[in-house]
Amino acid sequence: MIRFENVSVTYDGADAPTVRGVDFEVPEGELVLLAGPSGVGKSTVLGAVGGLVPHFTGGTLSGRVTVAGRDTRTHKPRELADVVGTVGQDPLSHFVTDTVEDELAYGMESLGLEPDVMRRRVEETLDLLGLAPLRDRPIATLSGGQRQRVAIGSVLTAHPAVLVLDEPTSALDPAAAEEVLAVLQRLVHDLGTTVLLAEHRLERVVQYADRVVLLPSPGAAPVLGTPAEVMAVSPVFPPVVELGRLAGWTPLPLTIRDARRRAGPLRERLSGGGRGAGGGRGSESDQGPESGWRPDAGRGPENGRKPDVGRGPESDREPQDTRGPESDRGPEADRGPEDDREPDGTRGPEDTRRPDVMRRVGVSVGRGAGVAAAAASAGSRRWWRGRRSAAVLAASPYAAEVRGLGVRRGRVVALRGVDLAVSPGETVALMGRNGAGKSTLLGALVGLVEPSAGSVRTGGTVPHRTAPRDLVRRVGLVPQEPRDLLYADTVAAECRTADRDADAAPGTCRALVSRLLPGIGDETHPRDLSEGQRLTLALAVVLTARPPLLLLDEPTRGLDYGAKSRLVALLRALAAEGHAIVLATHDVELAAELAHRVVLLAEGEVIADGPTTDVAVASPSFAPQVAKVLAPQKWLTVAQVREALA
Repeated sequence: MIRFENVSVTYDGADAPTVRGVDFEVPEGELVLLAGPSGVGKSTVLGAVGGLVPHFTGGTLSGRVTVAGRDTRTHKPRELADVVGTVGQDPLSHFVTDTVEDELAYGMESLGLEPDVMRRRVEETLDLLGLAPLRDRPIATLSGGQRQRVAIGSVLTAHPAVLVLDEPTSALDPAAAEEVLAVLQRLVHDLGTTVLLAEHRLERVVQYADRVVLLPSPGAAPVLGTPAEVMAVSPVFPPVVELGRLAGWTPLPLTIRDARRRAGPLRERLSGGGRGAGGGRGSESDQGPESGWRPDAGRGPENGRKPDVGRGPESDREPQDTRGPESDRGPEADRGPEDDREPDGTRGPEDTRRPDVMRRVGVSVGRGAGVAAAAASAGSRRWWRGRRSAAVLAASPYAAEVRGLGVRRGRVVALRGVDLAVSPGETVALMGRNGAGKSTLLGALVGLVEPSAGSVRTGGTVPHRTAPRDLVRRVGLVPQEPRDLLYADTVAAECRTADRDADAAPGTCRALVSRLLPGIGDETHPRDLSEGQRLTLALAVVLTARPPLLLLDEPTRGLDYGAKSRLVALLRALAAEGHAIVLATHDVELAAELAHRVVLLAEGEVIADGPTTDVAVASPSFAPQVAKVLAPQKWLTVAQVREALA
């Protein structure tokens, strides 16, 4: 169905090919996983299948790519649209219409399908991907994960023979990711659809793959084989494979079930000679007094947290005013271009929407899940005019403190009765399904969302009443969409601007980029970076100001395991220096390795708040792979197991 014949791609201005000597075939009705570190050319290979490379991206393609017998050199993307459906890394760039149902139908309209066929397929796709409650929602109001499901659904409705997916689960919560992958597997098994997908979170997808194509390094020839064969030699591998390598299991397990069947002797060794598992952070050595974290930080009555906040007899019922015609709208709904409108429909002051102004607080306005509720209250785009100095309150022992926080958008309650205290040196992971309110909470902490109830303090200030230039030295946000922070033409220009905005020594940002993204040149345009590389560049921009409170929204989207390891090391060092870190993530492995505490959100409420070991292990959805394999023992990471066995 898909055939690569000695394919190389060189982009204009590049010194060497991005991919070289790619030669493999994907038979009809197989699901093939394209794996490899960030920046090795996976997106380029995927783009070549649908003709986007080189017809849209430019550059030179040598060799030959055929799909269903059609040569992509002589067939443009529009001439392949009836055969190939493509979903890229960025769902926002995929959308054409304004609402979910219209977007699902658009591709079929372009292919000239009959209205009754279109209606049936739309209904089927809404049910398959759990999108039925969102059918009438404006796409601009969806969370990042909801957008990703809509993007996948808009391709599925056309029933293409070939599906090409780039990071299809990167913004999805674990349960939603399993649903999407189950749908793909059903298409492969029942309908003979051919699927080629790239994914960094191998723990989610490797067990579904018939074969794996590994791109080990930039320009290197691909390695083909079964998942077990390739994982044995791959530089990137999921925790269950890493655990298998550590334990010497042959063949390597790819699923939790396979690993549990072999884990009995390992559990005995750990229970006999190993110490108890630490709560996150890899090992106890990461949690010493130098980290500034206390096991009871943010947990006692002194922080205003009520033991059963929001969980009274009626806590399982929505208030009556949330059940109107728009009650199916998720609590974490994002706002699109209309965010800039005031209640009367006019635009706010022009200078509050300048990227250089909003970048000072680590986010730009108008995109990203964390920006969603910025228009939640009247005048939200004018919140700092007339308040040029920070609204400083009495000194607080916490880097961030939220009491009884409520955020309302029309009839929809985005957050309800949220209490949270984050101490200096503490790392807190916000987790929950897509649309639970995680990004809205981050937006409140950085001042983009004005509370409708309760209070928010960051660094002793009220963030939504504090001017950006004052807030930037107290809190920084890295949003889901890294392009929200990146508007210069080169990496070097981004770094110079970041140094200037933060009053940092020249070269500060560039040093961070070099540490996190080795090998990225100064003259590289941010748009030429992979999604994970752009995210890392945005993180370096925000970290240049070294804010005491760092907020990250899905910080590992598009990152391979090596890049994630470098990110974890950097964030641990910041926490050890006293920086407080709050991250919203669906990456359960990141939370297990990094977080002291996990806060679970559902329908805008906190439903669990406790040490990572307790909360993660107790949740079948949010437990990391090692915890599932070694349960009931409370081990979270391979690093913990390795240290215990040493």
